[in-house]
Amino acid sequence: MRKVAVLLLNVLVFLLAACQPSIFEIYVSPGGDDSANGSKTTPVATLGQAVELARAAAGQRTVHVLVEDGTYYLPQTLKLDAGISGTAEKPVVFRTLNPPGEVVISGGQKLELDWKPYRESIFCARISEDVDIDQLYINGQRQRMARFPNAVPGKNVFDAWDLEHTREPEPGTDPLTPERIASWENPAGAFIHAMHMALWGDMHWVVKAKNADGTLDMEGGWQNNRPSQMHPRYRMVENVFEELDAPGEWYYNETESMLYYFPLNDEDISKALVEIVRLKHLLELNGTKEEPVKHVQFDGFVFRHAARSFMENREPLLRSDWTTYRGGAVFINGAEDCLLQNCEFDQVGGNSIFVSNYNRRITIKSCYLHHSGANGVAFVGDPGAVRSPLFRYGKQDFEAIDRTPGPKSDNYPSECLVEDCLITMTGRDEKQTAPVQISMSHKIRVNHCSIYDVPRAGINISEGTFGGHIIENCDVFNTVLETSDHGSFNSWGRDRFWTPDTRQTDVEVKKDRNLPKIDMLDKNIIRNSRWRCDHGWDIDLDDGSTWYEIHNNVLLSGGLKMREGYYRTATNNIIINNSLHPHVWYPESGDVFKHNIVFGAYRPAVMNYTLGPDDKWGQELDSNLFATGEADRLKFAQNDCDAHSVSEAPLFADAAHGDYTVSEQSPALKIGFRNFPMDQFGVKSERLKKLAKTPDIPQLITERSNESGKVFSWKEGKVKNIETMGEQSAAGLPAMAGVAVLEVPENTGIHSMNLRTGDVILKCNGQDVANFDQLVKIFEKANQEEELVITIFRNQKAEEIRVSLANPSKK
Repeated sequence: MRKVAVLLLNVLVFLLAACQPSIFEIYVSPGGDDSANGSKTTPVATLGQAVELARAAAGQRTVHVLVEDGTYYLPQTLKLDAGISGTAEKPVVFRTLNPPGEVVISGGQKLELDWKPYRESIFCARISEDVDIDQLYINGQRQRMARFPNAVPGKNVFDAWDLEHTREPEPGTDPLTPERIASWENPAGAFIHAMHMALWGDMHWVVKAKNADGTLDMEGGWQNNRPSQMHPRYRMVENVFEELDAPGEWYYNETESMLYYFPLNDEDISKALVEIVRLKHLLELNGTKEEPVKHVQFDGFVFRHAARSFMENREPLLRSDWTTYRGGAVFINGAEDCLLQNCEFDQVGGNSIFVSNYNRRITIKSCYLHHSGANGVAFVGDPGAVRSPLFRYGKQDFEAIDRTPGPKSDNYPSECLVEDCLITMTGRDEKQTAPVQISMSHKIRVNHCSIYDVPRAGINISEGTFGGHIIENCDVFNTVLETSDHGSFNSWGRDRFWTPDTRQTDVEVKKDRNLPKIDMLDKNIIRNSRWRCDHGWDIDLDDGSTWYEIHNNVLLSGGLKMREGYYRTATNNIIINNSLHPHVWYPESGDVFKHNIVFGAYRPAVMNYTLGPDDKWGQELDSNLFATGEADRLKFAQNDCDAHSVSEAPLFADAAHGDYTVSEQSPALKIGFRNFPMDQFGVKSERLKKLAKTPDIPQLITERSNESGKVFSWKEGKVKNIETMGEQSAAGLPAMAGVAVLEVPENTGIHSMNLRTGDVILKCNGQDVANFDQLVKIFEKANQEEELVITIFRNQKAEEIRVSLANPSKK
């Protein structure tokens, strides 16, 4: 009987389970009640309560949290842990009831204010609550804190490339003159934003007080891992009451709880929607490797009103000029198989999405990210997973490094995907950021994304830890708009094999040919994409970028730069109006450049630092098509380049409209080039295609030009002026000035001065040396002096050498 009873009980349980719907639905509505059961007729009011209801069924049944249109102001960050996890067959899905765009998850607060005229065009309103206002939104648009200099319509904070690259501020625009500071009664709480002296990025300070002597007591400047003084031209101050003088500006006096606002033209402030920002993070998926958040999806939401993070941006990334803030509007840490799709990130103050440490198979798909204060999507692993990590730019200790290949742990993002995303106008507040940033991660794939209008690179891979990334079918343009010395794609590889002294790196790698790859688990691939950077390189493989395969790309403006790395292969690319930029190559780099179409001779920089004038470049540079003439093909024949290349017209199908398919009669096909699709770049969903821009298509320039500049004979050696961005970048210079040393023959006057090939002379006896003429004049005047102090730039840092002029043999 007992066995029969047990059997009947099991049958009853099975029948009860079978009667339950396969999908457990929870409804959320602005008009709901959190004491309700979440059914369609009795919805709950908040996402937080929906999460608690979902826990009971998560992992056992498919859970759908269905959210009606409206703005959901979060009282605190929405946090999901492993207890909310679903399975592959039974996921937990948060989605909007209607098409994307009408459900807002907000970290802000709506204010009901009684505005009164203050003076002239400024209004004021008292705030009854105790609030900290980081940002102010009027009718859905973020407005500016009172600032100086005032913003220029259509421009971002600095827009450095719209101005001359000079260190001198325009008259009347410097926010930190004694006269300007004296006009501020109490600037405590103000922010100073300034670019790095080399325009690599930016730095930020908060003003603590005004000192008795009229100077400012400031704290900050830690946002750059290779810090400098603040740029004297590109800087501004905000959150100062006396600077409230332009439409769209505001100021909050916390002591008086009074908000001041200068309305935009034709804006009726009495009827405006006024919102402030409270939270830095809106949504967090928080798990661990042992207990990850699994199979959770968010579909169709708008994330808005997340606070700025520039003062928290202080964690250094490996041996770079980057720091980061581990956080964002959506923060994912310890998750597997989770999905964000069809979401919009609208004007969030910091990172839009931050994927931190252990994560596997996180997908961001068909999302629209715009006007982010910092990064769009950032994948950043744990420095503790890196063997022998270094955090400041500088030398490697090859005797001390751990030479075990690969990472120490798996505490990093891997096998993640960003697909069909439109990412634009990132870096509104923080310039050392990117629409897609990858650091200490493995196998991140970026596919069919449109990326443009950003201050620095469009896609950035910080270092070789741990490789395996694939960038494909992307459209990346209008980049490096506020910084300098970068590209639409930017990377560096300052891993265990690399040190700033190129000769030392060469010696160490010759001892161990596998050394450049020991931090990398797989090669990086860039393919089938379109790039355009008018203020740098289209693809910039900087210091030590190693083990890249680059093929089937269209480069529209800045060309391809390869600096100081190993095992890079670039094949079947089309480089319009530009060429390959080989910078500071190692003697046995293993680099390959073939089957490409280029417009112009290669543009080398400091190649003779480790290579002789007739040494071979790379493993193979050959079988390319030069569209600009035979002289360009032969220019570096002495370096064993392009013996089998050709110099003929490529015969494009429709270059004026960006179709660079070559005809069947094209000579490019004879040197190994193969056509690839020209209509697959960028986003693919119809919703995002309607929003996305495309790059301007350049007119072809086929005449040959010589950008190498004049070479001067000096002290029996060879020197030249720093004249191009490539030369500035190759030397790591903060500005385009100085005299580069090209050749230092032994037993010559220039050799006796302890100058080396690759040095750049910046000063003599404290006087700036901007060009060769100034150098000669300074030496002529200094002939009678006992000693001359020369400031040089060597291995990307300034040094002083002392030269005796008393001995004629050393002139």
